[in-house]
Formats: sequence, structure tokens, C-alpha cells
Amino acid sequence: MVKRLRVDVVSLIKELEIIIKMLINTKITSKYRSVYKGKGLEFEDYRIYTPQDDANRIDWKASVRANEILIKLFKEERELNVYILLDASSSMIFGSTKKLKLEYAAELAASFAYFILEANDKVGLVMFNDKIVKMIPPGNGKKHFYMLINALVNAELYGGGYDLENAVNFVMKTSTERGLLIIISDFIGMRGEWERTLRTARAKFDVIGAMIRDPRDEVMPEEDVGQVVVQDPYSSENLLISPKKIGEEYRKFVQTEENRIETAFMKSNLDLLKLSTAEPFIRPLAEFFSKRRKWEWR
Repeated sequence: MVKRLRVDVVSLIKELEIIIKMLINTKITSKYRSVYKGKGLEFEDYRIYTPQDDANRIDWKASVRANEILIKLFKEERELNVYILLDASSSMIFGSTKKLKLEYAAELAASFAYFILEANDKVGLVMFNDKIVKMIPPGNGKKHFYMLINALVNAELYGGGYDLENAVNFVMKTSTERGLLIIISDFIGMRGEWERTLRTARAKFDVIGAMIRDPRDEVMPEEDVGQVVVQDPYSSENLLISPKKIGEEYRKFVQTEENRIETAFMKSNLDLLKLSTAEPFIRPLAEFFSKRRKWEWR
């Protein structure tokens, strides 16, 4: 029998429904429809404005003539394809809080999927380690949502090495249209030409990175716990360390690595959302999209 992860989907959806109402009221859902659509495309027609639409697309002159609020439609408008690229490597099977990083990441992926489907766009899932372990092409509807959930809670899909470059290249080759790429990972074990790969992906995708970190990914325990054995998640090699002695050096190393990742995203004009398993992600996620909307439409 396949082990199931502790992803509380029912509670998650109830919580998301509250957030989604708030996001719709602030017109965040229209962000998905405005990133690539209606910019430099051939005008086709008008339709009546709804609260879910981007107010920047209102044609006020046409609205005055028609005595209704109208927005422009363009010939190539269609559902946006969104790909969620989820890190399923061994470093995600770790947790010093009530949730493993992979459980937290699975719930975040489910949240994104739920929100995207509510915005009437298509969402697909690619789970990866050093290979592609699961691929669900973009789709929509409740049946598709629960297909994604079944993959996210399947423990057999987690574990193994880590190769972000390979995963991004896979999505680049698989996708036939421009869209949105959401990368959920702890970004631990980065290697190869990943920075150049992200820059290349920017030409085809709007890219959002969600960095999931456990508190122990950031700092060693403050109390003196003596010597402990730690294991490399990829090689399974063991190392005896004294957290108190190497704590400051460890903190500086982690900060340097995180700064390097943040700088790489910033230089490529990509967004990076940093999350901790010690805190719920709903509020920072809502704040992130609120800020992103201002950046996109200012």
C-alpha cells in the first residue's frame, strides 16, 4: 500500500476560499489574464467588463458610446497555461517543524493550482529530482485538480537527486506556448548552468520561484546539543558535527547561498518568494501577488 503524506486538502481548500475572495476583490485574478494577453496583439472585439478583469484594459471611449463598460479582446487571447515545477528531491524530505518541506511544498502547489483554476486558466504539474518523476499536462476542472492532488500526496514520487536545470529544460521542450512557470523548491544543491537556464526560460515564461526553507536550513540550534550526526540528502554520507562550534559559519554560508539565488532571480527579472515551514504561507502569498500586481501594472 502506498504511504500518503499529511496534506490536509479539505482544510486547505476552506482556507483558500477565504483568500481567493480577498484576491478577487483586489482584482489579483485578472493578473493571470493580463501578463501575456492583450499586449501588441491584433484587436478583435469588445466585451462587457466584469470584476475579474484587468481595469487597465477598459476602453473608456467605446464604453461612453455604448453606455456600458467595455474591455478590448484580442485575437490570440486564450487560457493561460501554467506549469508548477515541484522539487521532489531528498532534501525536501526534512523538517524540524510540524511539516516536512515536501508537505509544505505540496500544500503550496495545491494552493497555486486551486487559485489558477479559479482564474479559469490551465495548470500542469511537473515533479522532479535529478529526473522527471511525474508529468501532468495543463488542464482544468475539478477532476484535473484531484489528479494533481493524487500526485502531490504520493510518497513514492519523493526522494532522489536534484537537477533544476534539467527540469526547467524539460518544461521548455514540452510546452508549445508561452505561459507561467512556478518553481517550488528549497533550491539546495544548485549546480550546472541553472542561472543561464533561468534566463533562457524568461524568454518563454513568466517565472515565479518559491523558496521553501525549514528553520534548520537557515541556522543551527542555539542551545548546546553537543555533537550530532548529519546526513547529506543526496549522497547519504554521514558527518559528525558540533552545531555550537560551526553555527556562525553555517549561518554565513547559508546567507551567501540565498543571496546568490536571490541575485540570480533579480538579474533575470524573475520573482522569488521566500517561505518558511515555520509560518503559514497564505498571508505572504497574498501579499506577494498584491505587490506583483502593482509592479506589473504601475
